[in-house]
Amino acid sequence: MTAITRSRRPKREYENDEFAAFVRRILRAYRRRVGTNGDIAALSGLVELRAEVDAAIDQAVCELRSEPWCYSWGQIADELGISRQAASMRWNRVAKGDRKAGGQPSRLR
Repeated sequence: MTAITRSRRPKREYENDEFAAFVRRILRAYRRRVGTNGDIAALSGLVELRAEVDAAIDQAVCELRSEPWCYSWGQIADELGISRQAASMRWNRVAKGDRKAGGQPSRLR
């Protein structure tokens, strides 16, 4: 009897640097629409994007801390260029659900 072998898919490669550059271009274009074009009505939308970015960072840190990754606060802090204590203080309560995403009162978002 022959063993059935499964063909393995090639590992997917992510182009995070290129994707981040794309997002930066979009944000700069939005800033130009608001500031350069004098579109004051779009200012609140730009502030909402800041809240979305903060929430995305919070969620990413929570996911990096959990299975299957289980990165330590030290590893996360090293990547961000901050102290382990600063990383833990910023995101530990978010990970436990004790604080709203973004770490700022909603009135400041």
